[in-house]
Amino acid sequence: MNTENQWEMINLSPNTSFAMSVTELLTGNASVPVLRGEMRTHESMSKHTSWRAGGHADHYYVPADLDDFANFLQVSPHESITVIGLGSNLLVRDGGLRGTVVALHAQLNDLRLLEQNQSGGLIYAGAGVACAKVARFAARHNLAGAEFLAGIPGTVGGALAMNAGCYGSEAWEIVAQAQIINHSGRVFIRQAGEYTIGYRSVELQHELTGTVEPEWFAGGYFRLPHGEQAESQQRIKQLLAQRVDSQPLNQPNAGSVFRNPPGDYAARLIEACGLKGCRIGGAMVSPKHANFIVNTGTATASDIEALILMVQSRVKKATAIELRQEVRIIGDARRLT
Repeated sequence: MNTENQWEMINLSPNTSFAMSVTELLTGNASVPVLRGEMRTHESMSKHTSWRAGGHADHYYVPADLDDFANFLQVSPHESITVIGLGSNLLVRDGGLRGTVVALHAQLNDLRLLEQNQSGGLIYAGAGVACAKVARFAARHNLAGAEFLAGIPGTVGGALAMNAGCYGSEAWEIVAQAQIINHSGRVFIRQAGEYTIGYRSVELQHELTGTVEPEWFAGGYFRLPHGEQAESQQRIKQLLAQRVDSQPLNQPNAGSVFRNPPGDYAARLIEACGLKGCRIGGAMVSPKHANFIVNTGTATASDIEALILMVQSRVKKATAIELRQEVRIIGDARRLT
């Protein structure tokens, strides 16, 4: 099982009676625990992705808390489910998503200092907590090593799923354990050693776990050494200033579009091919940072995906290097009428 892909989408058999069953659960007209979250129908995913583009989800559910998410999973075993955080590394095609999108960032936001001594401490952060918030929390408690998280524009769940990183550090370098929720709604702990960790890659070791059931990250436990609050806060300030100087933060984007190839940088290759400022529709390769594609105001998901493919094609033709996407592209290509 590749958990890098699970965070954004799990494909299960569609359940045509799901909408009715959820209505019953939300109103208490069912013989199972009532769901306490918020369900929306035909929800535009452009409101929930940082590119501000994309189609609609058939259903969009915001669980009240982790227990409610577990209940939701238990009562919808055959529903097609897409789990998202802040949508900062995600492109939803214009045809939208069938089934239900479950949004975790609004509620799975518990952030706690579990233990601390002279050598360091342990922090728990729910999957919906913004990475930048973890960085500031750690600094405030005199813990070092999490400062780089301030530069990741996503949530803990997404960072765990893809081993997000920046400025020379990666999420799993500081992870001690992961809190997991599987499709049966069971919540449990996995050790860091149960995963094979790579560059923007997290894969569960089946030979150790034997598991085949879909599962998602519900939270993470971060082990950090003792540090000085002032030094960590200054480092965070420097990283954020560097981000402002080098990235097009004033336009909708999804962060780095491509993974860096071994021994090189995607941005350098794209710029060397003369692609800065290149446009398709309302999508443009940022003149500020070549590994960013921005929505200039009118971009559709199709515009963005077409530009991604064109950049890959041009770079491969010029350098023989095939750029791999860092962003996830999901959903139906054609808009439904």
